[in-house]
Amino acid sequence: MQFFGPRRLSCGIVILNAQRELLLCHVTGQNHWDLPKGGIDADETPLAAALRETREESGLRLSADALIDLGRFRYTAKKNLHLFATLMPRIDVAGLHCESHYLDRHTGRRLPEMDGFGWFALARVDALCTPKMAAVLTSQLGLDRVMALLMEAATAAAAAPEPNAALA
Repeated sequence: MQFFGPRRLSCGIVILNAQRELLLCHVTGQNHWDLPKGGIDADETPLAAALRETREESGLRLSADALIDLGRFRYTAKKNLHLFATLMPRIDVAGLHCESHYLDRHTGRRLPEMDGFGWFALARVDALCTPKMAAVLTSQLGLDRVMALLMEAATAAAAAPEPNAALA
């Protein structure tokens, strides 16, 4: 007999740069940093949800073609994660902003879900993220492995001929 409903699915993107840094968002009113991620809508694919959540929480508009599907991971008792990854240049985080807000129950004010952004060395994940997120990123996922996959994909893309090169 099942007493609890199925796990909810949260979708997000692991954004890395060539300097081996991870882009994280600071969660408003909390002491931790997180990936841009969030719940999937009934009519969305995990990819569409990850792209939407990243846009809403950071302002980044990423291309689906630039993402690698990392799969699903156990996260909490009530939630699983479906993560994607991309390699991008080290942009200035001052240009990032959170478009999604929540109503603070203490003040009644609308606050952004994320109130800060930063690039951090992979080794700092344990100190910055919640223990559950750190476990996903370091133990289940392995950021070094993800970095290697992204670098390999970037190298292969750079070596691929232009689509219409034979016609030139």
